[in-house]
Amino acid sequence: QLQLVESGGGLVQPGGSLRLTCAGLGVSLDEYTIGWFRQAPGEERDGIACIRERGATYYVEYVRHRFTTTRDNGKNRVWLQMDNLKPEDTGVYYCAAVKGWGHLSPLEYDIWGQGTQVAVSS
Repeated sequence: QLQLVESGGGLVQPGGSLRLTCAGLGVSLDEYTIGWFRQAPGEERDGIACIRERGATYYVEYVRHRFTTTRDNGKNRVWLQMDNLKPEDTGVYYCAAVKGWGHLSPLEYDIWGQGTQVAVSS
């Protein structure tokens, strides 16, 4: 069965960068859409980006041109490259998987990583 393990969070200054990794364990990711979600303190979990099985990507407007998600099925890894980070990007980031097509609603996803904290502060 598929398990997702996340890494790469941390504390950065505004304008800095982080790269989050979502590693698939046990099952190949090549038939899964991988979504990225952020949950800020006291707020609902919101979709940030997703990358579908064949590599098509989708981003919410406020991260477009700053965040990029990529995948390498041979390595069974998906990444979220976050550039020009803003304080508003702070939160716990989750990757999630659904077999087949997915978009940016958390209700679409079956399997979740454990989350990794991203803090953007001066």
